[in-house]
This record gives sequence, structure tokens and C-alpha cells, in this order.
Amino acid sequence: MSFPSRVRAAWVVAIAVVLTFGFAQRMSAQDDVVHIVKGVVKSVDKGTKTMVVKTTDGTEHTIKWTDKTAVAGGKDVGDAVSEGSKVSVKYTEKAGEKTAIGVKDAGKATAKAVQ
Repeated sequence: MSFPSRVRAAWVVAIAVVLTFGFAQRMSAQDDVVHIVKGVVKSVDKGTKTMVVKTTDGTEHTIKWTDKTAVAGGKDVGDAVSEGSKVSVKYTEKAGEKTAIGVKDAGKATAKAVQ
């Protein structure tokens, strides 16, 4: 193998590594997209740590929460949110499962803004 062919082979390997790494980063970034849904809480299940949020167009979103889910006041989501509450939920979705990152009681924020 002559020197120029070794250099070419090294370049081909380097390009393949960079492309593979870039593809992996892109796929990983797609999983971390944050969505926001606003609506009224239809139900809360503390046992399974899930809530159903119904939007104005009638779509129902089942969203789970974890101990890491942020809520104003530092409360647990199950204690801070109740049926009929107007909420704004930031969530990620992996394999069709929506997991809340943060939950905000939109009804209280609107009331404060009006006062």
C-alpha cells in the first residue's frame, strides 16, 4: 500500500466516523424535542402518575409525570393539578409516550395577569 492510498483510506475512515457521529447526534436530538400542550385537565391518576389534558380542539393527551417534573411551588404534579384545572404542559415524546417536563397552572397565571 503506497502512501497516497493510505492517506485516502484514512480520509475515508475519518469521513465515515464523522458522518456516523453526526447521524447519531441528529437522531438523539429528535428524541429530545419539547412540545407544549394547553388545555383542561380531564383526569388525574396519582397511582400511574398520568393526567389527561383535553385541548380546545377536543384532542385528549395522556401525559405521565415523574419526580423530576417541575411544578410551580415545588409540589408534586398530582397535588398541584386537579380535574378542571387549565394547564400548560411541556413534554417530550419517545415511542409514543408523553412525559411532562413542566406543568403550569394556566388558570392562576391568567387570573394574576387580569388583576
